[in-house]
Amino acid sequence: MKNILKITFVALLAFGMFACGGNEKTLTQADLKAAEATLFNDDQTVNEAVAPQVAETYCQFVKQNPNDSTAAQWLYHAMEINVLLKDADKSVELCDQLLEQYPQSEWAPMSLFLLGSYIYDDQLSDTAMAHQTFQRLIEEYPESALADDAQKAIEYLGLSPEEIMTLIMMSQFEEEEEEF
Repeated sequence: MKNILKITFVALLAFGMFACGGNEKTLTQADLKAAEATLFNDDQTVNEAVAPQVAETYCQFVKQNPNDSTAAQWLYHAMEINVLLKDADKSVELCDQLLEQYPQSEWAPMSLFLLGSYIYDDQLSDTAMAHQTFQRLIEEYPESALADDAQKAIEYLGLSPEEIMTLIMMSQFEEEEEEF
């Protein structure tokens, strides 16, 4: 009787693992490229029907291969997709994950800039959070090429495109006057 119980327990455990994704396919770079190929329509617009699944494929690859040299890149691309889909919550979640797991990657400052500009400033109109995000980029990644862009973005927070253009034109005009 004990043997039957042990066999039943092992069988149930194996079935439970199978039902909970124990047979999950191990993703490769080729799988990522194949998913990426479906992301855009013929007219180069985002294929919104498959975009969430493509982003999930990228995230699954990172989960399976956290030490892969391209993991941060795929996590960033998953974030980009969610930004395009205007899913602010998922975008913030992916940015946080990228910054936690890969703070030294080249994708970390890029994710902060994307988060500050497209999520907090554009989509959520939360200039305080955008400012905080840009400031974090400047402080944590001062050598990044995006640090200067983040500083400019702080200056332009809350301004309309017309107001920004006016400021840029005035700045250029002042620089030209200084040359004379």
